[in-house]
This record gives sequence, structure tokens and C-alpha cells, in this order.
Amino acid sequence: MKIKATWLLFIFAAITLLTGCEPLMVLNPKGPQAQTQADVILLSIAIMSFIVIVVFAILIYMLVKYRASKQADDYEPPHIEGHPVVEGIIVGIPILIVIVLSVISVRSNYLVEATPEGYEDEEPLVVYAQSSNWKWHFSYPEEGIETVNYLYIPTDRALEFKLYSSGPITSFWIPQLGGQKYAMSDMVTTLHLAAEAPGEYMGRNANFSGEGFAENTFNVNAVTPDEFDEWVDEVKETADPITEEKYQELLEPGHLGQLTFSSTHLEFSPPPEGEHGGHNHGNSPNEKDMDMHGESDGHKHSDEESHHH
Repeated sequence: MKIKATWLLFIFAAITLLTGCEPLMVLNPKGPQAQTQADVILLSIAIMSFIVIVVFAILIYMLVKYRASKQADDYEPPHIEGHPVVEGIIVGIPILIVIVLSVISVRSNYLVEATPEGYEDEEPLVVYAQSSNWKWHFSYPEEGIETVNYLYIPTDRALEFKLYSSGPITSFWIPQLGGQKYAMSDMVTTLHLAAEAPGEYMGRNANFSGEGFAENTFNVNAVTPDEFDEWVDEVKETADPITEEKYQELLEPGHLGQLTFSSTHLEFSPPPEGEHGGHNHGNSPNEKDMDMHGESDGHKHSDEESHHH
């Protein structure tokens, strides 16, 4: 009786907690990449739930139909040869399930790795996202500004994140905009995202990288394109440039609040080169260097203090 009461109490507590929870962020998408992943998750859950229900139904049927009878102890059931239809079903259905899930997974992987649907003909906003122990540095090379531990992004525009790390491997993740991707110290990886609704979203490092991992998070502010342009202009007017000394200070292990600069560290500390590295968006090497350094040189100043956002 006590065991039954304990189980009932546990079930009641679980139901109470679950009904008070907010929707899972991955199932509350705010962008096309996240929507694709949420659809795949829900479809996979539906397929697996159907399989589990059918298997348990067959199990119950078999247990009831072929339960122990009152036959004599020396009773021997008749010899039955294998049934080709039954064997075909037993082998064929799992193969079909694997094929269906494989096609869904491969197709969705190609979708989330490419530029979001509907934004193929538009110029993306390029943001270099660099992790350090235990911070995130976001450089906007075209705008010539940089932030620490927070992102400003425009809605309804493709986002192209160039990910790398100045320390251990980390994983860049904004659950409501898309899946996670590794940031490594010797190469640059690319993640395509887009936000279709203004709002504040949570971002974090999803890969354990030491004692400060739990607080290795950042805020994402998705605003309209006009508001984004206004923010960029405000940063250029009010924030101080980042210096090499300040940058080296920021790389020291520890946690910080949100910082804003009117230049980027890419001027004196470019991202790693390699097959996926550099700041090449289809330009020649000389044009690439001009893109990285030319526009942001106009934002150099002598002050070394950062502007706290």
C-alpha cells in the first residue's frame, strides 16, 4: 500500500511540474532553420510513438492469446515451418523505418547547413563569433563594431556566423534560431541562421569547456532592420574602439558582463586561416583584406576604455 501511495505521489508531482513548465525552446522556433529542426523532432517523436504503441499492442495480444493453457504436461505443439509473409514483415518494416528516418535526417541536414530558404538572393549579415574562457566575442566586420556576451541581429535577414575559438572547443547554440555548431581554435566553421520574429533569445556554449562552462552564455536581441541600423549608428557614436591590450585582457579566463566597441579585434587578430578559415565571402585575397581592414580603419581611436552596454 505504501509503495502504491508513493508512486501516486510521484506521478502527481511530475504532472504538476510539467504543466508549469514553459515550452521547450527547441520546440518554440523563431527562424526557418529552427522550424525545420522542430518539425523533424516532432515527426520523429510521432513515428517512434506509433512504433512503441504498435509493439506494445502486439505484445499484449500475444501474451493474452498464447498464455499458458490447461494442456497435459506431455503435450507437444505441432511443428510449424517459417511463414514468409511474417518474416518479410518482421524484416521489412524495420528497414522501411530506417530508410524513412534516414531520408528525413539527410534532407533536414542539407536544409539547415545552407542559407535559409527565402534568403538565398540576399546578402547575409556576417558575424564572427569567437569564444574564449568563458566569454563570447561578436565581431561585425562590415559594420566595424564588436560586442561581448550579447548579439544584436536584424530580423528577416540571413545571418552567417563564422565560428572559432581562442581556447578549448566550444559549441555555439541559439536554440530558438537553429542547431549548435562547434567553434575550434584552428579553423572557422560557418553556421547559417535567420530570425523571423523580434525578441530576446538565449544563446550559450553547449559543449563543456571547463569550470566556467555553466555561465558561458550570451543574450540575443532580434530587432527590425531599421532598429538594427540605429543601434549600429549609436555604437559608432558612443562606444570606444577595442585595442590590442584590451583584447588580450578580455581573453583571460573569467566572466564579464556585456561590452561594446566601435572597432573589431579582427584588425590586429584575424581568425585562423585554412580550408574554412578567413574572411573570404567570394572575393579575391586582396579584396578580402580590404573588406576586413578598410572599412573598420575609419573607426580607430586612441582611447582604450570599453563602453559598457
